[in-house]
Amino acid sequence: MGNMQKMMKQVQKMQADMAKLQEELAERTVEATGGGGAIKVVANGKNEILSISIAPEAVDPDDVEMLQDLILTVVNEALRKAQEMVSQEMSKVTGGMKIPGLF
Repeated sequence: MGNMQKMMKQVQKMQADMAKLQEELAERTVEATGGGGAIKVVANGKNEILSISIAPEAVDPDDVEMLQDLILTVVNEALRKAQEMVSQEMSKVTGGMKIPGLF
């Protein structure tokens, strides 16, 4: 019975640590750039895009499709970096254990 209580306390501590970390990660940001720095996207640990910066020289009215593709690529890279950051930080709390639905 003592082992079960010990295990339950460990699980509760892990849950509390994960909840705290999720709050912290919501405030942390990652940045991705593309087009030689012409496009910059900032995302947070909640996979939210916080800002998109586009240098004026990247805007070519005759080639809007290229700009759209570049923005899409950089946004996806920012989201990938955010997910990677969350995964790395959560694995520190869970000891590398993969818990479905958490991250």
